[in-house]
Amino acid sequence: MFMGEYRHNVDAKGRLIVPAKFRENLGSTFVLTRGLDQCLFGYPMDEWKVIEEKIKSLPMTKKDARAFARFFFSGATECELDKQGRINIPSTLLQYGQLEKECVILGVSNRIEIWNREIWESYFAESEESFAEIAENLIDFDL
Repeated sequence: MFMGEYRHNVDAKGRLIVPAKFRENLGSTFVLTRGLDQCLFGYPMDEWKVIEEKIKSLPMTKKDARAFARFFFSGATECELDKQGRINIPSTLLQYGQLEKECVILGVSNRIEIWNREIWESYFAESEESFAEIAENLIDFDL
């Protein structure tokens, strides 16, 4: 399980340090892809297989299912941790997430998320204002 918030910088070569607390659960190779809300999602290989099966089970006769599968899988890449605990993020994902320097790496249960610091802070501020309302809307899920 992933949890917590960490800050690291992307270097000029597109490398980012993965927090030590996340490395063991991610494994030496994991999948990084476009996430929602302009962040990147990172999944351990075993979790990626579960997500992959769920998306493959969507009805491809539905336009939204095809669009989501294309968006999600076309951005996916296997990442390997180097000896310093860094990953090399492909330029397409750097552009998608607007990752230029300061990043926030979040642990979100079964995945990590990588955010541009400014985008994260803006998203968090907006969400924080309506957190109680969001929680109330999710009450049916027994949270």
